[in-house]
Amino acid sequence: MSSLLMRPLPAPAGGGEIVNVTQKAAGWETISLRVVRLPHAAQHRHYSPGEELVLVMLGGQVSVRCGNQFWPSLGGRANVFAGMPHALYLPSGAGEVVIESLTAFSEVAICGARSEQQFPAQVILPSMVEVEVRGGGNATRQINHIVKPEFPADRILIVEVYTPSGNWSSYPPHKHDQHKMPQEADLDEIYYYKISKPEGYAIQRVYTKDGRRDETITVRDNQVILIPEGYHPVVAAHGYDCYYLNVLAGSARSMAATDDPDYAWVRGEWREKDPRVPVVKGNGA
Repeated sequence: MSSLLMRPLPAPAGGGEIVNVTQKAAGWETISLRVVRLPHAAQHRHYSPGEELVLVMLGGQVSVRCGNQFWPSLGGRANVFAGMPHALYLPSGAGEVVIESLTAFSEVAICGARSEQQFPAQVILPSMVEVEVRGGGNATRQINHIVKPEFPADRILIVEVYTPSGNWSSYPPHKHDQHKMPQEADLDEIYYYKISKPEGYAIQRVYTKDGRRDETITVRDNQVILIPEGYHPVVAAHGYDCYYLNVLAGSARSMAATDDPDYAWVRGEWREKDPRVPVVKGNGA
């Protein structure tokens, strides 16, 4: 199995983490990801004092308490294919986070980035999430910008990407592993996958031009791919829509990336957008 692929944990009967990607486990000092699945009224406590956090509501509704702040209801979509996201930004040093499920099933992604500066906690409503339709032809996909570089945070960046059945994403292949601003930032990245049907899959390639790394990985529902370096295109298997949550942080608060020059020409061939996109309707779609 590829060292870049991380499989989900067995779902605890009383609720808890199904994904636990710490900075140490990933082999870097930038970002982390936990995914918590909870039945009604179950609680999960999380404490990582050196990280700023973004809680992305993947499904269901929860309440969140952190220090002396309380948010009585966050979320609303049944799952990631059923609506736009609610999210909550919490600065480093805010204290222990207590999440409680308000619905029969709740799933929350706890996205973290090492942080030194503090910014105010902020709820991100679906109406605040910018929707971008990117690419063309069978490389058309939807980008939900949850935490953009302009957002008042220290380092963390968060997007959701929807790739329809048979389409390509993160294409042309791009990379962000060198600090050459403004053309490219050095960013570590996590891909957390959801597939529209449980038997479905996507394929992700991760490679460097010098051949040090060249992997083609089959990835399934609830699995994680780590991107420490290299180009990293994705394709969704025919018949299955693909979702992934991206967590990024690194040398600059920027999404600047460089295309693989061998494939950059395809941008000039795009004429029309795939009418299936946006997959999920939202603000600005």
